[in-house]
Amino acid sequence: MITMQNITILGATGTIGESTLDVVARHPDRFRVVALTASTQLEKLVAQCRRFQPRHAVVLDEVSAIRLRRLLAQEGLATEVLFGIDDLAHVASLPEVDTVMAAIVGSAGLRPAMAAAYAGKRILLANKETLVMAGSLFMQAVARGGAELLPIDSEHNAIFQALPREFNGDLAASGVRRILLTASGGPFRTTPLEDLPFVTPEQACAHPNWVMGKKISVDSATMMNKGLEVIEARWLFNAQPDQIEVLIHPQSVVHSMVDYLDGSVIAQLGNPDMRTPIAYALGFPERIESGVSALDLIGRALTFEAPDYERFPCLKLAYDALAQGGMLPAALNAANEEAVAAYLAGAIGYSRIAAAIEYALSRTLSGEPGELDDLIEADAQARRDARAFLAKRAA
Repeated sequence: MITMQNITILGATGTIGESTLDVVARHPDRFRVVALTASTQLEKLVAQCRRFQPRHAVVLDEVSAIRLRRLLAQEGLATEVLFGIDDLAHVASLPEVDTVMAAIVGSAGLRPAMAAAYAGKRILLANKETLVMAGSLFMQAVARGGAELLPIDSEHNAIFQALPREFNGDLAASGVRRILLTASGGPFRTTPLEDLPFVTPEQACAHPNWVMGKKISVDSATMMNKGLEVIEARWLFNAQPDQIEVLIHPQSVVHSMVDYLDGSVIAQLGNPDMRTPIAYALGFPERIESGVSALDLIGRALTFEAPDYERFPCLKLAYDALAQGGMLPAALNAANEEAVAAYLAGAIGYSRIAAAIEYALSRTLSGEPGELDDLIEADAQARRDARAFLAKRAA
């Protein structure tokens, strides 16, 4: 018997949110949308409300809420419009909600993800910053709330599929030697090093394999995206930094692998389409149809190479932040967000992204966070440091 799942989608108008709704639409007998949230793409949110008839729609500010109410009224839709961080947390923890897709990009997704954890929801985690900023605190919230955490990143979802079904957080007991995270290498994998300072945001956003938003596309180009995934993997799978290895795999067919003590390596393969991990998590433990075409391996060459830290300094900075722990992963993420925003705005050159992050990390105090506010302050300070650095040294 199929049980209906009530879903809140945090970040419904982004690429993950749209892919989630595509899978949901294929299974009207399984999923009901209770709440959708968005930042600025109100027309797209209205179209989603028209199709899925959620009870609630949440935007970030009151001005957007007023406009959204007017647009929904013109459509004759009865969806309740809310706004602000508190209301994001509210729809993530509604009693009637079973599953929360946490796909808000950036640190704004942290509080609603924490709310879902404390409320004991099934959390489909696509927001990297939740574990990067607050890995220890978030995992404590998951345990205390009795929540179920399923990763959506294609790499972590692949690892989740390749681990034993009974995995309980002990890699050694499961016979695991290493986790192997694959990375495409992005658009600048073979660009001459001397040309990197001059690459444009348009070039950085032209990912060879995946269709993504601008910020995450730049993170893929710098491989900060993979660095954040290394930190995520530490918390998702209770792994030490030396148990997590990154391999560049330009074809993006092998999404990640698990290396076992007996010499076996189990990999998860598929076409580069986020609907595969989304469908796996939505249907878990069953597998459901996702709309993704079957993988054709005939004539395909699959290659792997080690990452070059001179080409990808952001990846090295992420490993260093993870090794030092404490507030540094939160500072890493915050400084990266500021630097990428400045780069996308044309205010700085590409090479200044890593330089700003390194500067902010050098000014971050060590020590473990006692509560979420400690991390939020570290985040704010790292942003100030990164902005100050970039203002003085803009390319």
